[in-house]
Amino acid sequence: MSNLTQILHSIPSDPLTGAISVPIYQTSTFVQEAPGENKGYDYARSGNPTRAELETLIAKLENGTTGAAFGSGLAAIDAVVKLLSAGDEIFAVDDIYGGAFRLFTHIYEKFGIKVNYADTTHIENVVDAITPATKLIWIETPTNPTLKISDIAAIAEIAKANKCLLCVDNTFASPALQQPLNLGADIIVHSATKYLGGHSDLIAGLVITKNEDLGAKIRFIQNASGAILGPFDSWLVIRGIETLPLRVKQHCANAQAIAEFLQEQPEVKNVYYPGLHTHFNHEIAKKQSSGFGGVVTFSLKEDTIEAARAFVTGTRYFRLAESLGGVKSLLCHPATMTHKSIPDATRKASGICDGLVRLSVGIEDADDLIEDLKQALQKINSEKVLSKKMELI
Repeated sequence: MSNLTQILHSIPSDPLTGAISVPIYQTSTFVQEAPGENKGYDYARSGNPTRAELETLIAKLENGTTGAAFGSGLAAIDAVVKLLSAGDEIFAVDDIYGGAFRLFTHIYEKFGIKVNYADTTHIENVVDAITPATKLIWIETPTNPTLKISDIAAIAEIAKANKCLLCVDNTFASPALQQPLNLGADIIVHSATKYLGGHSDLIAGLVITKNEDLGAKIRFIQNASGAILGPFDSWLVIRGIETLPLRVKQHCANAQAIAEFLQEQPEVKNVYYPGLHTHFNHEIAKKQSSGFGGVVTFSLKEDTIEAARAFVTGTRYFRLAESLGGVKSLLCHPATMTHKSIPDATRKASGICDGLVRLSVGIEDADDLIEDLKQALQKINSEKVLSKKMELI
C-alpha cells in the first residue's frame, strides 16, 4: 500500500453521520450517563474525539503505539523532558532548534537537568558524550538550520547499550520521508505547525512513542500539564496530513533544483542540502530517508548580517518570516531570527554564521523561485557597487 493510500484510508468516516471529513467536536465537556459512566470522554483536556483521531493517525503513520497532540511543538518537547528527573542529563545535537535550546538551557537546567551538546553527525562524539547520568539523547535530523544528518540507527544502538531514551525531532523530514521508530528511536516529536499542517495556518506539536508504557507516561503528562491541542487545530492537522505525500514530493523536487542552482552562484559560499552529493552524510540520508526535504540553507560569501539582510528583504516570492513547511515559500535569517536566543559563540560554533540564510521551499513553480533568488543575489551586488561609489564621492 502506498503512503498516500495508507493516509487517506487511515482516516475513518464519521460512524454517526457518514461524514467523510472528521467532525470537529468543539466542546469542553461531555454528558455522563451516571457518575463515572460515559462514552469514553469526560473532559476535553483529558480527551477529545477530534484530537483522538489525529493522535491515532500520527501513531499509525510513524509506526508507533501512542500519539499525543499538544498546543505547540515546544509543548511537545516540554512533555518529553518531563519524563526526566533532577540529576538526569540530556545529550543533544549542537545544531539545535533555538526554541529547544532556550527550553533546555533557561528552564530545565535550573531544575537540575544538565544538557550537553555535540555534533551528532560523528558517531564517536555520541559515544564520548554519554555519561552514567545521561537518560535522553536528543537529535534533529536534518537539523535546523544547517541540515546536518545523523545516523539514527547507529545512535539508537548507542542509546540502547547505555539504557538511554532516543528522541528524534522528525519535523524537517516528516513521516512522508523518514520513520525514526523503525530505525530504533523510542520517541518522535513534531512541530505539526510545519509540514504536517502544511499551510502556515496553525500551531501544533505531536509526540509519538514506540511502546505503550512510554506512551502512557506522555499521556499522563499531557493531561496533568494541560498543553493540549484544540479540536479545530486538530482537524486542520488531519486535513493537512491528507495531502502530505503530494506536497512533500513537490517540496523535495523544488528544493533539489534550487540547491543545485545555488551551488553555481558566485555570491554563495556553501549550500547545505542533504540531496547534494557534496553534503556530508549524503549516503546516510539516502539510507534512512526516501527524500531530502524542502529546506535549503546557504551561506553568502560576504559573511555579514548586512549582506544577509539585503538578500532576505530583496526577494519577491520568498517571503521573510519565521517557520517553514508551508505551501508558500519562506526565508529567514537564523542569526537574527530563529536562533537569536543562542549565544553568538555557540551559534557560530554550530555553523550558523552571520551570512547564513534558510529557505523553506514551497510548491510554486521551481523556475519562478530560481528567478526570484537570482534577482535577489544580483541586488546584493548592485547595493555593493552603489556603496563603493558613495564612498568615492
